Amino acid sequence: MNAMSDPNYASESNAPPSGRPSLLRAAARLEETLGTLSRALQARDRGRAARYDLSVSQFHALLALEKGGPTPVTGLGDRLHLEKSTASRLAKGLLARGLVRTRSPASDDRVVILQATEQGLRLSRRILNDLSEEYTDLLAGIDPPMREALPQALERLLEELELSSSPEGPPPEP
Repeated sequence: MNAMSDPNYASESNAPPSGRPSLLRAAARLEETLGTLSRALQARDRGRAARYDLSVSQFHALLALEKGGPTPVTGLGDRLHLEKSTASRLAKGLLARGLVRTRSPASDDRVVILQATEQGLRLSRRILNDLSEEYTDLLAGIDPPMREALPQALERLLEELELSSSPEGPPPEP
């Protein structure tokens, strides 16, 4: 008897993907929900950025510098998943607005380190405070057990997503 004809093989835990209808339903629901969530967050980000007279990219770059500290332009590109040329244009826009400054380490003057200015830090802290208020209001409408589980579930999903999209691909199944 082969695995396909073995009635025990079709259990939820070891069936091939086509044999896991509940997992497939959950995946379809997740895909739809994440798509909707992504579009809603993009719309909110456009509104938030405009409120601070920033482009969406500038908005995210400023927050990345606040959270991650000074970084080379390529590091900012990595944090935001941008090409080097796009990160460079973004840095120039932030520099022109006085929100970042640049410096080069003595060891390599070809490297440009971006650092938020005092003005940039004040703005990013205001943005983070406003975001915290918004998310606090959103979470208030969710029952406590789900509210506690939500960040953990999203972090785990992000880990899986990063593993599955790494250049090496997902790890082999045991």
